[in-house]
Amino acid sequence: MIIFTQSEIKKSFSINNNIMKKTAILFTVLFALVIISCENTEGFVTEKFTVYGNCGMCKKTIEGSLADVDGISTAEWNMSNDEMTVFFDPKAISLEDIHAKIASVGYDTEEEKAPDEVYEKLHSCCKYERP
Repeated sequence: MIIFTQSEIKKSFSINNNIMKKTAILFTVLFALVIISCENTEGFVTEKFTVYGNCGMCKKTIEGSLADVDGISTAEWNMSNDEMTVFFDPKAISLEDIHAKIASVGYDTEEEKAPDEVYEKLHSCCKYERP
């Protein structure tokens, strides 16, 4: 026969209660993330175009130029082929404005050339051969 003291029983319930609280918090956070990620993308379009660059630092800057821009859901630059893929709402932002935002941080696109003074400030490894 196993006999537990009152303090052992309280300790066991306390541990189980903490685990339950942490599990409930984890599931709440995960549920919130799922809800947030299910944004309404009706009417959004995907466009692909060339953005010139060289390295991972370029990728961070190019993609960062479109981060947190209203109307843009995702923006990804493929370093191996210079292809930019943008999923956006054309009612909120035009493709021309997207090209301009990328050019404003020093990177030429197939439609818009970056200002020379901004391009010249890029890190040496980011200075691609301009078209």
